[in-house]
Amino acid sequence: PLPMKLQILAFAGSLAGALAVDVWPMPTESSFGTTAVQIPNKLSFTGISSDDAKEGIRRYDSLMFPHNIALDGDAVPVQVTIDDEESELQLYTDESYKLSIPESPSASDPITITAKTQFGFLRSLETLSQLVSFDFDEEAYSIESAPVKISDSPRFPHRGVLVDSSRHFEPIETLKGVVDSLSYAKLNVLHWHLVDSQSFPFDSPTYPLLGKNGAYSEYERYTPNDIAELVEYARQRGVRVMVEIDTPGHAASWCEGYPEICPSASCSEPLNPATNATFDLIDGLFKDLTGGEAKSGLFPETLMHLGGDEVNTDCWTKTDSVSSWMDSQGMDEDETYAYFIARVQAIAHSHGREVIGWEEIWNHFKTDLDPSTIIHQWLPGSHVGPEVTSAGYRLIWSTDGVWYLDGLKTSWKDMYSAEPTEGIDEANFDLVLGGEGCMWGETVDTSDIQETIWPRAAAIAERLWSPKDLTASADDAEDRYAAFRCLLNRRGIAAAPYSNDIAREAPNGPGGCFEQ
Repeated sequence: PLPMKLQILAFAGSLAGALAVDVWPMPTESSFGTTAVQIPNKLSFTGISSDDAKEGIRRYDSLMFPHNIALDGDAVPVQVTIDDEESELQLYTDESYKLSIPESPSASDPITITAKTQFGFLRSLETLSQLVSFDFDEEAYSIESAPVKISDSPRFPHRGVLVDSSRHFEPIETLKGVVDSLSYAKLNVLHWHLVDSQSFPFDSPTYPLLGKNGAYSEYERYTPNDIAELVEYARQRGVRVMVEIDTPGHAASWCEGYPEICPSASCSEPLNPATNATFDLIDGLFKDLTGGEAKSGLFPETLMHLGGDEVNTDCWTKTDSVSSWMDSQGMDEDETYAYFIARVQAIAHSHGREVIGWEEIWNHFKTDLDPSTIIHQWLPGSHVGPEVTSAGYRLIWSTDGVWYLDGLKTSWKDMYSAEPTEGIDEANFDLVLGGEGCMWGETVDTSDIQETIWPRAAAIAERLWSPKDLTASADDAEDRYAAFRCLLNRRGIAAAPYSNDIAREAPNGPGGCFEQ
């Protein structure tokens, strides 16, 4: 056998070569040949008019051609056709594309890309970027394995990662880095758990004491312009930013600025249902975030997450004023919980938003919920999906213990093997919108967020993008998974060693990317 060092080099070389034909996530349909297409002077795109598409080309130029070498010769032509270059980015925006690379591209036979929207075009650029390889000996770029034909579209429309800026503040530049990384795996949602019991980092124009008194410090806050900047940054990369404002629980930080909306000074959550001040504040806050109508405001995303989980009603029953109010209304604790959820949902609807809630609201209220409510499955071992979808409700899948990224002992193979439609009648598959990896922030800040998300979120990304029958085996995906982790590293994303038993651990010693 070869000496160990040569075995490692051979293994790394085989993976490096595989990068030329292996795309993550796996395309819906693809075929490859055996010819290498030389790229003497980058790529020349025609047929583009929108700023989004042009900016996408500029970004991907540096990703495809990262080495500063002398380029000599004609640029390889790429003919682009996009049906709608000014499409809005929402839940059902079309992200499909087709990519064709002939054996010998020329002006008469160029590389071609067709897409329904500019966001499908961006997905094609990510795929194309993963097909470009660099020969260090020749100092030359090429596309291996032509002719290439790819026809690709996502399996699910909602494919995301949750980030939590309450348990630890995450600066805008950190969140931009997360957005960049999501786009590399064709994930299209940043679920922003903006506030929680620990802190309220948003400066609400209508209720300024929420952020002024509720943030960890004066430096750990977001202005409205900060949020608008991030949302637009994400939109340009095909990533929707969906805000979550969790009520009535997980809201103790609200009391720092407006104590009247909490049951008492010593018992701060759930929020006080017995006063209109609570709902007036929620209405004003929601208007700050949504602009008061559909597809507007700081978060144009039409989906809004309202939480509703882990509601311990003891503060209501222990606070005389709240308890007396419940008695006067003829409601017990669970009925008061239902009243609160329904009232807050109505406020969100009045601002043009569809609402999502964690699965406790389903477990408590079932089909008494507004039929448009989307249920977010998360409880450990939960199998609520079949019941939710059989009743006609939509579902997002994030089961704790499987797709919770803060679970550091959950392996990427377990994440890869999870199936959001398990147990669900095939006739109801369309009600499964997709899923999210949840990056809760108790032990995550700028110092470690990327290596906790990555590379395991890539397993979730492929499950949500690629056809089920092409992604049945994590073992079969392992080489591509290792290569994608190295791709992330080359792009400056701090993805941890893929073979870690415990996520985000440092490498266990010297070695190359492909062997760790």
